[in-house]
Amino acid sequence: MSSQKLTSLTDYRLLGKSGLRVSPLCLGTMTFGTEAGWGADKEESRKVFDLYVEEGGNFIDTADAYTGGTSEAYLGEFMSFRRDRLVIATKYTCNTHQGDPNAGGNHRKNMIQSVEASLKRLQTDYIDLYWLHMWEFRTPVEEVMRAFDDLVRAGKILYIGISDTPAWKVSQANTLAELRGWTPFIALQIEYSLIERTVERDLTPMAQEMNIGVVPWSPLGGGVLTGKYNRKVEEEANFNQETALRKDFNEKFGKLTDKNISIAESVQKIAKEIGRSPAQVALNWLLQKPGVVSPIIGARTLRHLVDNLQCLDFVLSPEHLLRLDEVSKIELGFPHDFLASNMVKNVVSGGTNITK
Repeated sequence: MSSQKLTSLTDYRLLGKSGLRVSPLCLGTMTFGTEAGWGADKEESRKVFDLYVEEGGNFIDTADAYTGGTSEAYLGEFMSFRRDRLVIATKYTCNTHQGDPNAGGNHRKNMIQSVEASLKRLQTDYIDLYWLHMWEFRTPVEEVMRAFDDLVRAGKILYIGISDTPAWKVSQANTLAELRGWTPFIALQIEYSLIERTVERDLTPMAQEMNIGVVPWSPLGGGVLTGKYNRKVEEEANFNQETALRKDFNEKFGKLTDKNISIAESVQKIAKEIGRSPAQVALNWLLQKPGVVSPIIGARTLRHLVDNLQCLDFVLSPEHLLRLDEVSKIELGFPHDFLASNMVKNVVSGGTNITK
C-alpha cells in the first residue's frame, strides 16, 4: 500500500457539468430516524451530521420518503445556522400518502407537492440538488424536464439529478433539455459497488460521455462488503437483532449470493494485508472508478462514520485494485462483448492498427 493520501473531505469536486463543488464523500441520511426498525435516533443522527460537517464535508443526501420525512426534519434542525455552506440534496417520486395515486410518481403535480413539503421539513427556501428518485415509465419525459426547469427558474431548486433510471432515458432527457434550453441533469445516482457492477455496461459510460457526475448509493453493498454477513461472522456475539433484520433485507434483494460473499472475503483479505477496515477498502476502490464523484456513505453510528472517512487516507495499489476487479468482474453482454471481440475489430479496421 502506498503511503500517499487518496484525497480529503475538503478536496471538493465539481458535480458533473456544473460549477457546484461537493465533497468526495456524500453523507447519506436514510438512517436518520428509527421508523424502519433500524437506524439512528435523533441524538446519534446529530452526532453523525456534526462530525461530517466539522471535518469539512458539505454534501448531504436525503429524500422525502426516508423514515417518513423524519430524515428531512432532522436535517432542517441540524443545519439551521449553517445552511448556505451545505449542498443539500433531496428526492421526490415515492408515494407519501397511500391510496392517493397523485402522491407518487414523476409527474408535475407530485413534483410540486413534494418540493413544497420538503422545503418545509428542511426549513429552507431552496434545495441545492433535487433528484428524481426513480423512473416510473408513465410520465412523459417532456413534462418532467419542463417542470424541473420551472422550479429552477423559480429559485426553489438550483440543480437537478436523476436516480435509478435506465441510461437511454437519462440520455433522452438531457438531449431534450439541451435542445429546448431547459435545465439538464448534472448528477446520476445509482447503486454501484464491488457487488453491483452491472452499471458499467451502459450507465457509467453514458455519464462520462455526457459529463454527468456519478453519485453511487450502497457503496458497501448493504453492508455485505464489510464482511458482517460472512458465515464466520454470523457466529459471533455481535451478530445482533438489527444485523439480522438487515440480513433479511439483503436476502430479499438477492445480495447474499455465494459470489458476493466471496467478493466480501477478498475485501477482508486485502483489508487485513494493509491494516485497513473492509469498508475503507471497498470505498477506496469505488472512489478510483472513472466518473465517480462522491459515493454516499450511510453511517448509522458515529463509529461507522469515523471508519468510513478514513477511506480517503490511503491509495490501494494497482495489484490490489486488479485483484478486486478480477473477483468482482461481470460480463458486459451484447453488444459490448461482441464489439470488443477481435473478429469484429478486424472487420472494422481491415487488419490495420488504429490508435486513439
